[in-house]
Order: sequence, then C-alpha cells, then structure tokens
Amino acid sequence: MTRPVTIRDVAREASVSVATVSNAMNHPKRVSAPTRERVLEVADRLGYVPHTIANQRKRIGVIAPFVTYTSYAERLKGVLSVVGADRMEAIVFDHPSASRSPSPRLASLPFSGDLDGLIIMGVPVDTDLSARILNRELPTVLVDSGHPQITSIVLDETHGAKLAAEHLVSRGFERFVYVTEGQISKDYVSQGKKRLSGFLRALAERGVGEESVQLITARSGDVRAGHAAAEVVASMSRTMRVGVLAGHDILAAGVLAGLRSTGIAVPDRVGVVGWDGGDLVEALGLTSVRQPLLESGRIGAERLIALIHDENAPVERVVLRPTLREGITT
Repeated sequence: MTRPVTIRDVAREASVSVATVSNAMNHPKRVSAPTRERVLEVADRLGYVPHTIANQRKRIGVIAPFVTYTSYAERLKGVLSVVGADRMEAIVFDHPSASRSPSPRLASLPFSGDLDGLIIMGVPVDTDLSARILNRELPTVLVDSGHPQITSIVLDETHGAKLAAEHLVSRGFERFVYVTEGQISKDYVSQGKKRLSGFLRALAERGVGEESVQLITARSGDVRAGHAAAEVVASMSRTMRVGVLAGHDILAAGVLAGLRSTGIAVPDRVGVVGWDGGDLVEALGLTSVRQPLLESGRIGAERLIALIHDENAPVERVVLRPTLREGITT
C-alpha cells in the first residue's frame, strides 16, 4: 500500500524546511514568490493532500476583493445568510483587486487543511489554481467568474451592457464613453472587457459606430480615478451630449464628482450610468445596472453546501440577469 505524501516529503523535495512549506500554504506572504511557487509546484507534483483538522463544524473559505469593491460585501451577506443557517463557519480572505491575477493567498488556499469548501468571488481562476482545486477535490464555487469544470454563478454581462446602451440612446445622447479599470493580468478576460464588448455591440445594433465611442482606462478603480476621467468627458460634452457607462459604481461616482466640480450639467450635457447597485446608488441617485448581489452570494453558498454534502453533485453554471435602475443621472 502506497504511503501518503507528507509535508516532510514536500519539504525534502523542494529543499526547504517543513516550516517554509507550512508558511507557503498557510501564510504565503511570509515566503518569497520563487520559493512559494517551487513549494506549490512540488506539492502538486507529489499529490500532497493536507491533513484535515477535525472540527465539529464545517468551515468554508470566502475570498474576494472586499476592500476594493463594496459590492462583494453585499454578496458576502448572501453567503452568510446561508452558512449561518446551516451551522457552518465562514473564514473571509481579502484579495487585492479583481483586475489582477490570483494572489499568493488564493494560490495556497487549496492546501489549507482546515477548509471543507471554498467560494471565490470576482477573481479569475487560472490553469494552475483550477488544477489544484480539482486534484484535491476541494468543493469550490465561483461567483462572478467562471470555469467549465467548477460550479459558477455568473452575470449575463451582455444583457446588462445592452440595457445601458438602450437607455443612453433613448435619452438622446450622441457620443458615448466607457470608463473601466485597467487590467494588469492578460491571462483572462475581465468583467470590464466583457461589458465593453457588449456595450459596443448593443450600440452598433442601434446605428452607433465605434468612432462614436471612446474608451477611458482609469489608472485604478477608486473615486479619484473616475474624477480624472471626467476631464475627458467634460471636454467632449462641449460639442455634443455624452452618455457614460462606468465599469462599476465607484468609478461612476468619481465621474459624477469630476463633472460637478467643472460645472458640467448632469444629465443635460452628460448622462452617467454605473454598474453594481447598492447603497451608493441610492445615495447618489445614480442610474445603474443593478446586479443581484445578495442573490448571487446566497446561490453560491447553497451550491457549495450541496457539493460538500454530496461529492456527486453536478457542476453547474447559473446565469443571473441584471436590471437597470433609473436615477437622476440620465
């Protein structure tokens, strides 16, 4: 009978200490990137499976860019409403930004022996990570991102972009701007790029060519970046009415602030549409493509619990449709 691979085997093969292997899997920021990658590569190659810590209650990990985007806090509420009712514990991990490739923490989470399942929200899953999840048979659900072999809860981005385009065209805007956060990693297609493609396609169907649409890539996803983008929009609005779709509501709020500081009338000269929905939308009266945030978190948690309780539960792709919430900005 083959002896199971131990953490000592991984340490010996990777030429590091047992403590370094433990840190690479449980405290990845304490280990240099080359060493961490070597340890994980060896663990993958040897088929190392961490010893699961006995616990009366099931524990799931939830990782998302919580600090960067407030919309994921809303999704987390949906997750917790299900997890609490099922007497499970949720451990929350923050990811730097949805515009970046997976973080060291996410890369090592499948090796965390105290997790019975994992929810990844708004973060792309690359080839190495997906293989790690599948090889270890760790029940996993993706929310706001997808993979053909992992249960996913995704948004119909094309429909949302179509709603925004139709709304702006119906309000008589002549030129259009899409403001998105810059994407660092080229290993995946971000939600922002998907929305841009849908926006361009929907405008084209209404006779608006790409020459009438300007893309502004913001230097980040915060209010200040949106404020800077407003300078370009303000200049365009001097000759014609401009309809703006922002990649998310925080960018839209920044655009609004920038336009108001320069005296540009909203929505007389410029109309602004955000994306996500939530408290910020209500406070600003922002027109926004509203995502079913709570519902996506709730469905994601329900699917994960089903996978934890039944290893034969099928892989699913659940597609949710957004709606347009009209405010005073269009």
